[in-house]
This record gives sequence, structure tokens and C-alpha cells, in this order.
Amino acid sequence: MPFTILPSGLWRMGVVLAIPGFGTAEARDHGTGLDLYLILLFAVSEGLGLLTLGLVQPWGESVPRRVPLLGGRRIPPLAAVVPATLGALASTGVVYYFFLSILFAGFPPGHTTTEQVILTTCYLPLLAWGPLLGSVTYAYYRRRASGRE
Repeated sequence: MPFTILPSGLWRMGVVLAIPGFGTAEARDHGTGLDLYLILLFAVSEGLGLLTLGLVQPWGESVPRRVPLLGGRRIPPLAAVVPATLGALASTGVVYYFFLSILFAGFPPGHTTTEQVILTTCYLPLLAWGPLLGSVTYAYYRRRASGRE
């Protein structure tokens, strides 16, 4: 799942580094605020993608022993299922809205054909993020609810 998020993060870093083809000329001529926002968005989204691995790894069922005070405790299934389900719904909604708005309204003015192709190529894998997260969340819930831990 982190690999479905990575290309969009690399596109954001292209904007931050003002690489031609990544974002519009106006976006590349930006201030520090946009840079910090794009870097934070990249870090948070990749962090959430990596956190998803907990739904298929043993550390997603019990807190690792090295964690002070909580190490070794079982994680209640709903403590992972509820936020993961909400995340799957939110990411699906946001990404599909983004693509549908481009499909029906087109790109905002100022994007060259090259910029449109690069942005679309980098963001296309995000279409899989929500459905994949929903699938692994359901598998996690079934595995934990049935007692096959």
C-alpha cells in the first residue's frame, strides 16, 4: 500500500524542488508555506500507508514489547478497524472526487500537457489506496473476530 502513495509524494517533492513538469509555473514559484505543506502532506500520507502494514503484521495485533508501559498488550480489533475503515472511505472519496473533477471539468488553467501527464501518472496509483485499505481492514477484522490470531 505505501507504494500506491509514493508516486504522488514524489510529485509533491518535484513541486517543492521546482522541477519543470511538476506543478504549474506558479506552483513552482512558491513560498515556504507551500513547501512545508507539501512536505508534511507527503510525510503524513506515507506514514499512514506504512501504518497500514500493521493490519497484516503481528505488531498490528499486540503492542511490541519494546514500547514502555504498553508493550505486550493485545490491541482491541476495533481500535484498528474503525480508523482504518474511516481512512479507506475518506481516501476513496477524496481521490475519486479529484479524478472525477478532472474528468468532467478538466485541469485548472495553467497546466501544460506535460504537467497534466506527469500529475495524472503520479496520482493514478492513489485510486487503489482506499479499496486496498478497505480490503486489508476487512481481512484483519475477519481474522481477529474469528479468533485465528
